[in-house]
Amino acid sequence: MAVRAVRGAVQLERDESGHMDDQVRLLLTAILERNALAADDLISIWFTATPDLHSDFPAAAARGLGMADVPLLCAQELDVQGALPRVVRILAHVESDLPRSEITHVYLGAAAALRKDIAQ
Repeated sequence: MAVRAVRGAVQLERDESGHMDDQVRLLLTAILERNALAADDLISIWFTATPDLHSDFPAAAARGLGMADVPLLCAQELDVQGALPRVVRILAHVESDLPRSEITHVYLGAAAALRKDIAQ
């Protein structure tokens, strides 16, 4: 079993705790499903949020999905002029038998513009 990194992002429509929770849960669920992962395969997850998001911690959504024993960390994304606003990014470290080339990174909605090189 290898350690792999899985990336993902979602752009929120608004800075509201319930909306953030819904969107981050959707992103986490998509990452797990598209990579045939279970919660037990997760090693850790880093969350970043753009500076315009401050209604909640993105990691709270993972806790709501039952990821109580997975180490989670939130940080603020760099405040770069012209960057896509209201974005939550995820970097998950997982155990997987998939080769690196078969890991599916998930960019939902308008966040797909962040990685046009990755087919969704």
